[in-house]
Amino acid sequence: MPAIPNNQNFFIVDLHYTASFDEIEPLLDAHVEFLRENYDAGRFIASGAKVPRTGGVIVATAETREMLEELLTKDPFHQHSVARYTVTEFRPSMKAAQLEA
Repeated sequence: MPAIPNNQNFFIVDLHYTASFDEIEPLLDAHVEFLRENYDAGRFIASGAKVPRTGGVIVATAETREMLEELLTKDPFHQHSVARYTVTEFRPSMKAAQLEA
């Protein structure tokens, strides 16, 4: 079975901070827990802070964009209105071998 099912699209989630880092910092632990839960569930592939630190990026997979957008509402950054999200969906025509295994 592939690491990422063939029926799922990929998404680039671009987080843009809308608050000062002083407001974001207290939410970081909860945000990291949100990320870990979704890595454990196989929904997130990679994530990290932008350079410079104006937000972050998540590479995700889901059956539908709607499912991903609903999931993102559970992110503490979303719940506390300190970030906005731009989601780009794509259907990979090629994947690294480790994503196929």
